[in-house]
Amino acid sequence: MTDSATLALAKDLINRESVTPEDAGCQDQMIARLEALGFTIETMVFEDTTNLWARRGTEGPLFAFAGHTDVVPSGPHEQWHTPPFEATVIDDHLHGRGAADMKGSLAAMVVAVERFIAEHPDHSGSLAFLITSDEEGPFINGTTRVVDTLMARGEKIDMCIVGEPSSTHHVGDVVKNGRRGSITGDLYVKGTQGHVAYPHLATNPVHQAMPALTELAQTLWDKGNAFFPPTSFQIPNIKAGTGAANVIPGECHAQFNFRFSTELDSETIKKRVYSILDAHGLDYTLEWTHSGDPFLTDKGTLLDAVVAAVEEVNHQTPELLTTGGTSDGRFIAQMGAQVIELGPVNATIHKVNECVSIPDLEKLTDMYQKVLEKALP
Repeated sequence: MTDSATLALAKDLINRESVTPEDAGCQDQMIARLEALGFTIETMVFEDTTNLWARRGTEGPLFAFAGHTDVVPSGPHEQWHTPPFEATVIDDHLHGRGAADMKGSLAAMVVAVERFIAEHPDHSGSLAFLITSDEEGPFINGTTRVVDTLMARGEKIDMCIVGEPSSTHHVGDVVKNGRRGSITGDLYVKGTQGHVAYPHLATNPVHQAMPALTELAQTLWDKGNAFFPPTSFQIPNIKAGTGAANVIPGECHAQFNFRFSTELDSETIKKRVYSILDAHGLDYTLEWTHSGDPFLTDKGTLLDAVVAAVEEVNHQTPELLTTGGTSDGRFIAQMGAQVIELGPVNATIHKVNECVSIPDLEKLTDMYQKVLEKALP
């Protein structure tokens, strides 16, 4: 039996070992298909990252598909049922690293655009693809750099579907119409090293830090809103000591992270954190890593088109959620774009034996095509 166009392209992409920041020729495969459709191709290489900006048309509105060709490492190959970089079909599921996150989505996007243009060669507006090979890594030279370049020359995306695996049980049951912001603090509390038997001759930074960290953890930062849960504060790492049981440490390092809603911004969070730390009289330094601000698409042409397309294919209204981590959608949203995430089931992403339902990939292709038909009539 001959593979469908979506399945064949997904297999080809999975077979390419594109571990971040390697692209391994994935974008070349996409470029060949897009050039045949009349897209203007622009490859943007920043440091170790290869990015693709492809556009068809010059008029607005500009509708873009966004995604990434890079994947996380496979881990030990012997733990996989099949080789992670050899696309394999087992019981109507396509197995391989990147099947769900997100080479299956990339294949569905390309095929959907091919079908859409074949039926609507003179569609309104413009189409684009923004593809990077650095989404799973440090995200420094990927989508954010492309967005900066586009904005500097006055090019603006109006609507964007990011192909991240948004679904829970079957494709389209969940659509992500926003994401929380993320900011991480690395707190270094200074003390005075000494012998545990003579605490009056030392200052224990762990003891000093704990009350402040407890207050941070117990603070109600906001109550969330109709689309976002309350802002969360979590401490993933604490480090202090020399390893010896009889030495009071001279420094304590605590790392904490905020996942925050549209009720807050990063500067407000920083001010409140500094206020709490200062109130406890700590001798400290604090370094911040701002991964991204929250974004929300709660109305507009794109959301209407996505909901209608999913309903048409699934005969079910998708649930709109903003849960999960961050995505490259946060960079694209800075352009003022409507941003929606729609992709496969996320149950196996980043896991051994990652896979995606083949019928779901075909449905996703149909959904993408129908979104285009509704958003760019």
